[in-house]
Amino acid sequence: MDDSNTGPIPANTAATTASEPTRFLSAEWRWLAMFNFPVEPRLLEPHLPAGTTLDFHEGITYVSLVGFMFLRTRVLGIPVPFHRNFPEVNLRFYVRRETGGEVRRAVSFIKEIVPKWAIAHVARWWYNEPYVALPMWHRRNAGGTPLAPTVPSPPAPQEQQVEYGWNEKANHYRISLHTRGAATPLEPGSLNQFIAEHYWGYCPQRDGGTVEYRVTHPSWTAWSDCRGELEGDFHTLYGGTFGEILCAPPASILLADGSPVSVSKPARIGLRGTGNGEWGRG
Repeated sequence: MDDSNTGPIPANTAATTASEPTRFLSAEWRWLAMFNFPVEPRLLEPHLPAGTTLDFHEGITYVSLVGFMFLRTRVLGIPVPFHRNFPEVNLRFYVRRETGGEVRRAVSFIKEIVPKWAIAHVARWWYNEPYVALPMWHRRNAGGTPLAPTVPSPPAPQEQQVEYGWNEKANHYRISLHTRGAATPLEPGSLNQFIAEHYWGYCPQRDGGTVEYRVTHPSWTAWSDCRGELEGDFHTLYGGTFGEILCAPPASILLADGSPVSVSKPARIGLRGTGNGEWGRG
């Protein structure tokens, strides 16, 4: 495998290397439960957005199943009633793009699940992200005390337990993660930093082009000493290839505390191969 993409990731690379784009969404991403699995590059290549390449950590490509909370969400600066606080679960992989001497390390998605149709519709319309709306639930215990997601969290105790669940027809799914010890800063060059610190996103478009968007947030702290469980028929949800991957033991599990985030409006990237060898629009 090509491991030329391996290398330490500067904290919040996007915030220090690109001009400020127009903000589309602001929110808090909290309690990110991440289950990370090695995967053969050939299985991801059909899903690559045009103009990007796979990102490797020490010669290995990864997919991650991630559950987290969206809190205090605003779209174009406006809070939408009844759509501010909700869970999301996504299956993602890691890509990169070099432009103008800058390396933009990013995520791309296989599927994203949210509980409300309107949220999925907006994401598909603006970004062509692979969102679906399904019934969902979530639970968080901090030191044995349940906390409502809309209440500002106090300083986190050492022990955390989070669960994200959803239903698809007769199939029931659950992500559960229980931490031990205290949260610590992400270690530079580690797998967990690679997983948590990608500050761009790329989405394939229906016409074969690609849009990019920037995600801005501070570096997170995380619990890496975790016990996790995945329940459900992932072959049915994600297909045989990814279902098989998610049935294997993960390479790592972590819980990131999260932070406020800002997501830019999508922008088309220039692509080669428009018939005359020049730069064109995707």
